[in-house]
Amino acid sequence: MITHMKTTLDLPDDLLIEAKATAARRRMTLRELVTRALERDLRPVPPPTAEEHFTIDEDGWPVFERKGYTGPPVTNELVNRLREQEGI
Repeated sequence: MITHMKTTLDLPDDLLIEAKATAARRRMTLRELVTRALERDLRPVPPPTAEEHFTIDEDGWPVFERKGYTGPPVTNELVNRLREQEGI
């Protein structure tokens, strides 16, 4: 069972204005914004381990995960074209 406790916070005016604007942009309540901020600060997520970033293939090379990446595949041709564009 989740319980809630009401409290009063004395915040600087500019911080409260910014928090309300941020909550509105994110389409959430001020309460949700403050709760998430406190949870992030008080219950931080541990940094990912190397194993969560990549796996090792059968030849011993790291294979990086493409979670959420929707761009083109990274190939030697793409890298060379980007180098040319940057003058490297």
